Parts: sequence; C-alpha cells; structure tokens
Amino acid sequence: MRAFGYDIGELVVAHVLLALVPVLVGLVIALPLGWWAHRSPGARRVLVPLSGALYTIPSLALIVFIPILVGTPILSPLNVGLTLVIYTVALLVRSVAEALDAVPVTVTTAAVAVGYQPSGLFFGVQLPLAVPVLTAGIRVASVSAFSLVTVGALVGVQSLGTLMTDGFQQAYPAMVAAGIIGSIVLAFVFDALWLALGRALTPWVRARTGV
Repeated sequence: MRAFGYDIGELVVAHVLLALVPVLVGLVIALPLGWWAHRSPGARRVLVPLSGALYTIPSLALIVFIPILVGTPILSPLNVGLTLVIYTVALLVRSVAEALDAVPVTVTTAAVAVGYQPSGLFFGVQLPLAVPVLTAGIRVASVSAFSLVTVGALVGVQSLGTLMTDGFQQAYPAMVAAGIIGSIVLAFVFDALWLALGRALTPWVRARTGV
C-alpha cells in the first residue's frame, strides 16, 4: 500500500525488524548476565547499576557513535539495531535477575535435591517459573524499542519514523500523524503478543487464576 509517496508496507516491515530483532538479541545477552546478577551479590552490584547507566545515554548519540566504534556506514540500519540491543540489555538485566529472585527458594532447593544440575535447574525449573515476571520486563523493552526505532529516521534509516521526519520537513501534519499512530499501534500489537506468549508458556498460572 502506498501513501504519502511511500510504500507503507515496506516501512512497517523495516520498523518491525529494527525493533523486534534487537529485543530478541538483547534478551539472549541479558539472560546470562541477569542469571549472574541473581547468583552473585557482587556481580549484581556492578551489572544492575551499569545496565541502568547505559539506558541514560541518548539514543541519537549512540546511533552516531556506533559507526565510529565498529566501522559501519553512518546510514546502516545496523547502527540502530546495535543501539536498541544495548538498551534492551540495559532494561532486561535487572528484569532477569528479579524474575529469578521471584522463583521460590523451596522449589530450587527441591530441584537440586532430586538431582538437577545448574544448567538443568536454570532451563528446566527457574526460567519457566520466572516467565511471568520476565514477560513484564520484555514488554517494557519491546515498547521502548518500537518507539526508539523512529529516532533512526533522523540519520536516514527508514521506518515509520521516516513519515514523521519527512512530514515535519514538508509541513504535512497528516504524514506526521500517520507515523506516530503507526508506531503506537505496532508497539501495542507486539506488547499484546508478548503478553499472549507469556500466558501460553505458563499454563499453571492460567489454571490458578482461572484466566
């Protein structure tokens, strides 16, 4: 579908990929870091404040700095992706640690008593039970990513943010509104998908609450 001189479908796909892939990559990186913070008070004192500090770095500054750091072209979508990976890790390290903290000690103790090794304990017991709390953190990171993707339009990386920047330059409010509304809708859609996935992975919670 074309509107305002753009292929809206291409912008939507670009927006989704730029937001979703960094969230997934950031989750993979944050899981071991959050587990380490959960297991080690010393690591927690370093990792949690450090991850929080990373989130305070302005997104545009990161997008501009990353090409200098890794040698990517200034207009590469990879710069936006890496920026969002950093922000996702910054948000999820604390979330993973707190999700694992929420797993009852009696459960982990019983699992160890029946022979679970550390890897089996994490993937077979702790992680599944941590899903409800972890899902909340992923939803926050996802909404953040879908909104921050639009900043990439300032350096020429196409997404729905392109409608905002070009609409502003052309004094075309309808184009700006389309970019804003589209970004918000995508954020809500994927927030709902993460919520649905979290519920699907925790049938025991639905059985207990009757939802």
